[in-house]
Amino acid sequence: MQILVPLTVTESLPLIDGVEYTYYDHTKVLSDSMLDAQCLVVWGNPRAQLEDARDRMTSLEWICALSAGTDLIESVGFGSNVRVTNASGHHDGPVAEHTLMLILAAVRRLDRFYVAQQEGRWATELTGIQPPGVQRDPSVGFPGMATVRGARVTIWGFGSIGQRLAPLLDSLGAQVTGIAQSAGERVGFPVVGVTDALEQVAMTDILVNILPATQATAGIMGKAVFDALPAHAWVVNVGRGATIDESALDTALRAGSIGGAALDVFATEPLPADSPLWTAPNMLITPHAAGGRPLGIEDLIGENVRRFLAGEALHNQVN
Repeated sequence: MQILVPLTVTESLPLIDGVEYTYYDHTKVLSDSMLDAQCLVVWGNPRAQLEDARDRMTSLEWICALSAGTDLIESVGFGSNVRVTNASGHHDGPVAEHTLMLILAAVRRLDRFYVAQQEGRWATELTGIQPPGVQRDPSVGFPGMATVRGARVTIWGFGSIGQRLAPLLDSLGAQVTGIAQSAGERVGFPVVGVTDALEQVAMTDILVNILPATQATAGIMGKAVFDALPAHAWVVNVGRGATIDESALDTALRAGSIGGAALDVFATEPLPADSPLWTAPNMLITPHAAGGRPLGIEDLIGENVRRFLAGEALHNQVN
């Protein structure tokens, strides 16, 4: 069995009898000697490279994506006989850390500190005595919430990443609630169903979006959600850009009807230079950097190779 592995993978993959790992440059089309491979490991591949693989890899049976989302792969349109697996669960730690960074940057207004630093200015408006608790009135001085302690954080999309993030926020004193398809309790945190989402949003200081891109979630965070949020609330998105109505978000930011937004993902990536989001007030932008490195992929690949050779169902199969 030949498995094509991109050069972006530097982990030592397990040695398995009958398995040959062939490394390739994910930015270039495959050489003819690689076209008979049964498995293509994908990590950072651009659309053009995937489309070429789709058209020329006639023996392909399995795409092993090392991303959590596979929307690009699915949009390329590989044959129905090609199984697709993802690395769901292997990005939880890095994405949770990145999300926590965005939340803390928003609460403590790191963007304002950085601007003042670039100006060579001691930002007196960000210093001094701050009122206790979660601030909701910018007239008190500090232009933010000042602390996570006591903040009402809602995580919409309470899967493995949300469940990794929630205890981190809880340890800082935040009140964490999830939104998922069904209500209940997960890992010790209350979860409300999507039918009660707007009611929950109305009681939220920080709304974290970790939703996948599906037909059901397309634009789900739009005007109704932003209208329901308190005027001081921030929106953080580390899920998929397609889940947010960016025009409605821009309108809410410029109108001051929400406190701000911190986004790592966008409907079009890279974010176009003419996007109004670049200049929207109280906006923090990172370039889809949250899931920069999946952890434990050598175990994931090794287990799925064993299953593939044994004719068993693959772990994390998404199609």
